[in-house]
Amino acid sequence: MSERKLKVACVQLRCGDDVGENVRTASALIRDAHKMGAQFIGTPENTGLMAADGGAKLEKTHPEQDDKALPQFAQLAEELGIWLLVGSLAVKVSDGKTANRSYLIGPNGRIAARYDKIHLFDVNLPSGESYRESNTVAPGTVAVVAAMPQAKVGLSVCYDLRFPHLYRTLAKAGAEILTVPSAFTETTGKAHWHILLRARAIENTCFVMAPAQGGTHANGRQTFGHSLIIGPWGDILAEAGTDPGVITAELDLGQIAEVRGRLPSLQHDRPFEVKS
Repeated sequence: MSERKLKVACVQLRCGDDVGENVRTASALIRDAHKMGAQFIGTPENTGLMAADGGAKLEKTHPEQDDKALPQFAQLAEELGIWLLVGSLAVKVSDGKTANRSYLIGPNGRIAARYDKIHLFDVNLPSGESYRESNTVAPGTVAVVAAMPQAKVGLSVCYDLRFPHLYRTLAKAGAEILTVPSAFTETTGKAHWHILLRARAIENTCFVMAPAQGGTHANGRQTFGHSLIIGPWGDILAEAGTDPGVITAELDLGQIAEVRGRLPSLQHDRPFEVKS
């Protein structure tokens, strides 16, 4: 076992359309995670707001400099002396669009990294649910790896999980922990959540932190929950159910070098052509 240890936590939420209440609930659980010894704490996608639709979301969002939730989370990170991943906030970038933006905040209360969700969820599900994220969300264009003192962190959000080349890029850029804050639907979560997250950990020999929304929200939307912390061998270190709460795990970051020594696949990628 190495000396590179990091206690991490995923906060699971069930957010609604009241930004103030969402922030209060998340903040209380972040404090709980800190009391459990967590040094790096993550919250899910849509931590600030789970609106009924894109129009309702636009009415309650603001440009980053005017956002109501972000300063409170920055102040909390500084007060507790933690690294805090605010899984995502809806930040207005134009009259008709928001960015689905993930924030990594340092223990000094300053934003260490921002990441705008690149892949947007547009789909009609057999259950009758329909999602058109691109109607009101502007996609990001830049992959982000951020450095903490203990480890490098590769940022992503929810639907990005289905695009393995993003995570390969993050791992090759030095990421040791991949963050996947999410609000997976009940339907897709049951089918794919565990499999995809474990695959991203295994194929990139990284730890994965995936804080999630869970349960039936006030607007009737159902999210899968089951926040996960996964090791670089694909082993599940901690898992939540569907209710709000906290899961923790101590990461032995030395395991990454050990696993990569046994399976050096990141070094074995080769260029190739496709014939059809």
